[in-house]
Parts: sequence; C-alpha cells; structure tokens
Amino acid sequence: MLTSTRPPLAERMRPRKLDELVGQEHLTGPTGVIRRAIQTGSIPSMILWGPPGVGKTTIANIIANEVKKPFHTLSAINSGVKDIREVIDKAKLSPRSILFIDEIHRFNKSQQDALLGAVEKGTITLIGATTENPSFEVNSALLSRCQVYTLRPLGEDQLMELVNQALQRDDELKQRKVEVREHQALLNISGGDGRKLLNLVELICDSVSGDVVITDDLVMELAQKHIAIYDKSGEQHYDIISAFIKSIRGSDPNAAVYYLARMVEGGEDVKFIARRMVILASEDIGNANPTALVMATNTFQAVNVIGYPEARIILSQCAVYLASSPKSNASYEAINKAMQVIQQTGDLPVPLAIRNAPTKLMKNMDYGKGYQYAHSYDGNFVSMEFLPDELKGTKFYDPGNNAREEELRKYLRTRWKEKYGY
Repeated sequence: MLTSTRPPLAERMRPRKLDELVGQEHLTGPTGVIRRAIQTGSIPSMILWGPPGVGKTTIANIIANEVKKPFHTLSAINSGVKDIREVIDKAKLSPRSILFIDEIHRFNKSQQDALLGAVEKGTITLIGATTENPSFEVNSALLSRCQVYTLRPLGEDQLMELVNQALQRDDELKQRKVEVREHQALLNISGGDGRKLLNLVELICDSVSGDVVITDDLVMELAQKHIAIYDKSGEQHYDIISAFIKSIRGSDPNAAVYYLARMVEGGEDVKFIARRMVILASEDIGNANPTALVMATNTFQAVNVIGYPEARIILSQCAVYLASSPKSNASYEAINKAMQVIQQTGDLPVPLAIRNAPTKLMKNMDYGKGYQYAHSYDGNFVSMEFLPDELKGTKFYDPGNNAREEELRKYLRTRWKEKYGY
C-alpha cells in the first residue's frame, strides 16, 4: 500500500511547464495567447473561466514560474479584504507580483473593489480562476481591467492521457503494475475533471494490494465506499449540483428538492443554484413550456432580493415546477447543430435580398433587392429562403415530442412544408 503522507497524485502530477499541460491548446499551444504572453514577458491581468479540473490553477502556477515573478495565492472561500490588502502591501515591494485568486466569483463587491487600485496601477497582475461566468460574478470595473480566457472541458483522449502519464511518470505508481482494462467508469465519475480523475486512480491503487487491474466494476465499488476520500478538493459541490440538475431533467421533483436541500444546508450560493435553473429552463424544457424560463428568471431575481433563509422556499417552488414540466432540448440541439455547420462551412455570405442597405451605394450593389416583406402577404408569411445559398433547405430546429411543440410543428408545416413533413 502507498503511504498516506504524500501529496495527492493530482498535485504530484501538476505540470510545471506549458509543454507538459494536457488540453487548452487554444491558449497554450504554439500560437496560444497565454504562450505568447509568457514568451514576451508581458502578462496581463486575466480571468481563467472553465469547469473544475481543467488546468486553471496549473496555468497560473506555470505563468508565475516561467516569468519568474513573485507569486501570491488566495482562496476566495476563506480570504477577506484584510488578506487582500496584506498581499498588496507585500506586492508594493516587488512590482508586477502575480496574485492568483481561486474561485474569485465567491468574492463579494467590497472584496473585488479592494483589488481595483492595485490592478490599475500595475502593483499586482491578477489571475482569477472561476467556474462561473465572470460576466455575472466579477464586477464590471474589475472585469474591464482583465482579459477573460475560457478553458475547455477535457476530452476522453486527454483524460486518459493524464492517467497514462501518472502511471508512467509518478515515482510511486510506476513501481506498481497497474492495468487500465476498462475506463468508462473512471471518466463518468470524474465528470471531465482531471484532478478528480487522478485522485480516483490514486484511491483505487491505494485500496488494492499487489497488481491493480482497473475495471468499471472495481471503480464503482470503491467510489461508492470512499466518496469522501477522492472528493478531497470540494468536488462534491459539483456532484450535488449535477444530481440536482439531472433530477429536474428526469422529472423527479422529490430528488430535486432533496439535492436542493443538500445545497441549502451546505450554504451554497443562492445565485449559483438559481442560475443553474435558468439555464436548465431553456436547455431542457424550452418551448415545451416557455413559462419555465420566465419562472426561473423571476426566481433568480427574487432570491437575490430575499436571500437565505427564505430564499429556500422560492428555490423549492421553482425546482418543483421545472421538474414537473414537460421536457424538450430541441432549441438546445438546434443551436448546437447550427454552430457545428458554421464550424464546417465558415462565414457564408448573407443573401443579398436580406442584407441591410442604409446607403445608396449598397442599394446599387443590390443589397436588399428582392426582399419580400412578410407582413405584406396573407397570413404575414411569404415563402422565401433566408439561409445562405449553400445551406438552402437546411433544418436546424426539429420540434420536440410534446404538446406545445407539436403545435409549433403543425404551424411550421403550414409555412415550410418541405422542411416539416409535407
């Protein structure tokens, strides 16, 4: 058995150089903006936004190591204005010090305001990490002084590369015979979180004497028994919100309220819960019940005004309503299909007939020529192709199988017969 006094595997495997980082090539690859910043030595203040376990903290450490600047760290969970000011005072002695703040979205306005002057003057270079959309959680004054870089979830190949690297390079694991015979359970439980994945691998190896053969059954058995062990870094926060969302998506109001209560009891940020329900109302319910989005949006506004403990009642009402609503992801699928086509076809030219023509020159170039104004026709509709020529006849939106969207399908059939079944 391995000793228990060593740092966690995820920490032992933390990359020290950009070339060791798995994933985020769009930021750290040969032409990536962060690599270029390191090469020039000109590091801007930045917010690293992405899901847990994809490299936010690692990138901050690599930047500090590469540019050889003093590096200070704070966690927004347990740091206050006093801690910020102490770091700023230290940074005044070493200009351009880097201050890394994990979970910066948990800082309140006064804490974020305490950073403003130092960032403006260049006393510190701020690197904030957040799993939440910084447009909502970082105040505009501070956000305007930072670049926002979005980190992407790790894919299956990248996650397995992390595992293989650990087995081959970690001083302790490479001394043991470890075979990954099946890996789906590893990926499912880790949820794309590289840190959680490595800690789960370590848990398995710690729990098995002699040779280790990792199978899905073994992973599930040990994970269920030792959830708290591999949940060292607070990942249960994400497990509970995942269970909450999946319960609503699965139309189970009882499970939804149970996981909501778990979050409320744990002191979860009321806005975090409400925002997730706003997203779900559109992604998983959509036009099957358009009122769901109205309900969720009003809930978000209400709980911001009310706060705990009464906000729990408003959250519960909304969660029950969403769980009890008919479900459709048709709009979610439509935008994904459209974005995939754009990635494949690029920026196709907009048809001349529907281009804007504010000047005489544009009109002479036939901008707007042939446009048919729908309200001038019977039923306020005219059969006209609005997509680029290369995409004529393409259908992105396919109404869901529910009463509300069946009505939409019937309506669309009367207009776009060839696209919707006639």
